[in-house]
Amino acid sequence: MQVSSGRARFAERVLHGVDDAGREETILIWIERKPGALWAVGRVVNPQLRNGKLEKPTDYVFEGYELVDALEHANTALEDDLTVSEHDGRSEHCKPFTREECLKPLEAWFFGRSS
Repeated sequence: MQVSSGRARFAERVLHGVDDAGREETILIWIERKPGALWAVGRVVNPQLRNGKLEKPTDYVFEGYELVDALEHANTALEDDLTVSEHDGRSEHCKPFTREECLKPLEAWFFGRSS
């Protein structure tokens, strides 16, 4: 789990694909918990090419108060990217985001324990 500026990243997936020009690209999708009990789903292409490590507001595809909604948005983004990669000839498998995967680090974060 990555913790930065009051945020806790609970789950992430990395996929690989090809951009419109045929260059390799990396796609990162994650679920994090923001201050104020807000769940957020982020998606960024080629995070390794960024000068800074901090997320930008445009990186987020969802923000809301229900974990089930965050999971739905994260899994939709994941499935969409997997479908595009498959059409590009890349057969990659990533497990879907699950409630259990987020609850364990949430409990550790909430009770001040490291996971």
